[in-house]
Amino acid sequence: MLHDILLIVLGLVVGAIAGFLIARMTMKKYMQKNPPINEKMIEAMMSSMGRKPSQKQVKQVMNQMTRNR
Repeated sequence: MLHDILLIVLGLVVGAIAGFLIARMTMKKYMQKNPPINEKMIEAMMSSMGRKPSQKQVKQVMNQMTRNR
């Protein structure tokens, strides 16, 4: 009886650790492929549309992006 309970608890602990490591590895890969947007990216995007953005406009867009997450 005690042996069965210990095996179940051990299985849960090992499963939780394995799940954490797999999720962490998956998130690292995702963040490398899709980095979060920064001010330089916003500036480049606006410049490619034919506008020269001011720092104030870039900050406004960054604030909107962080608010909408």
